[in-house]
Amino acid sequence: MYVPPLPGGAGGRDDAPAGEQPRVYQVWRGSNEFFLQGRFIFGPDVRSVFLTMFLIIAPVVTFCVFVARHLMNDFPDSWGISVMVVVVVFTVYDLALLLCTSGRDPGIIPRNTYPPEPESIDGINESGGQTPQQFRLPRTKEVIVNGISVRVKYCDTCMLYRPPRCSHCSICNNCVERFDHHCPWVGQCIGLRNYRFFYMFVFSTTLLCMYVFAFCWVYVIKIRNAENLSIWKALAKTPASIVLIIYCFLCVWFVGGLSVFHLYLMSTNQTTYENFRYRYDRRDNPYNRGILNNFLEIFCTAIPPSKNNFRARVTVEQGLQHTRSQSRSFMSPNMGKPIGDLEMGRKPVAWDEPRTAADIRDLEAGLEGMFDEKEGRIAHASPDLSRDELSAEFVEGRAGMYSRQSSRVHRATDEMEAMAVQNEMEAMAVQMAAVRAEAWNGTH
Repeated sequence: MYVPPLPGGAGGRDDAPAGEQPRVYQVWRGSNEFFLQGRFIFGPDVRSVFLTMFLIIAPVVTFCVFVARHLMNDFPDSWGISVMVVVVVFTVYDLALLLCTSGRDPGIIPRNTYPPEPESIDGINESGGQTPQQFRLPRTKEVIVNGISVRVKYCDTCMLYRPPRCSHCSICNNCVERFDHHCPWVGQCIGLRNYRFFYMFVFSTTLLCMYVFAFCWVYVIKIRNAENLSIWKALAKTPASIVLIIYCFLCVWFVGGLSVFHLYLMSTNQTTYENFRYRYDRRDNPYNRGILNNFLEIFCTAIPPSKNNFRARVTVEQGLQHTRSQSRSFMSPNMGKPIGDLEMGRKPVAWDEPRTAADIRDLEAGLEGMFDEKEGRIAHASPDLSRDELSAEFVEGRAGMYSRQSSRVHRATDEMEAMAVQNEMEAMAVQMAAVRAEAWNGTH
């Protein structure tokens, strides 16, 4: 969260001059890592990119030193030099695709400062009066894509309704357009703006493995023919070729299989996330436009510009908006419900997961001392299901519960507000009793 610097530069970033606002990448709320002052954006597991580079460069260097160097004079008209030139150029091309995949914005959707306008109102007091109203956003919405109804979900983290095919990555902590998956080998999400480069990288790595594999066998056969040896004795003459042959054989099964799988996904216009969830097994795919048009969409359409200018200065208005807390009258559509929409296979967790069964006794003890019977006033604030601590303003009068449409919300009296909180605590006490009864039945 960005806090506007105090006059004279106090509280500002060390790398920002005094009196200047920081750049967007310096206050970015995702888990990304930035390099070259925001010119490159990587995932939090960026170190895996160096491992991937090593797995590519090391066998190529071994091939050039122990295999290609000996083949340079075995072909007529200096064609042997092309063996080494091709593998070097192909490796540089492969590494460039790796950086294009892992070092660019995959299609991150900027977060909203405020939630969307609420559509329904909760909170009518049973006694006939009105309590401070709470607005609840629907968890899903229906949109039409190519004549087919598609359901989009609300993201509590980014405070927006995700566009179709967009999902929230639990590793990068961003909503990504046309989310395919988070690849640990490239340390980045694969989405709308880098899927093309990802497939080109995987496919070119497959070709590179096949190239090294083939010329290692060429070198072994030349040794066998030159010295009239068996194939096994010829292999024993070049241990480096044996290692490269085994290494490339194993890698081809991985990157080659991945290339074929994504070839199928592109032909049907699916993402890995959609395919693993069997999204279109029982209904039509609204994005499938035919095999030819699907491939043209991936490889021949212009890549949309990034929606984030990471090097831009944060304005004073944006900084002030970041410091404002969310309105207390807003209720998340997921409040009190299991959260199972984060990607990368994380199990659904309850909204109040940190409060484990061991904390139930502490909560009950707090409920017993909730009210001060002598003064008839609330002694403690109720636990907030949204994990935010209630402010003193909320405890005393809940005066902070108002939305941006506060002109339509009537303020309740202090007595009705206390009654609403008391009803809330009684409901929680009933829930805790039900939890204890269910736990007791489970153990007996």
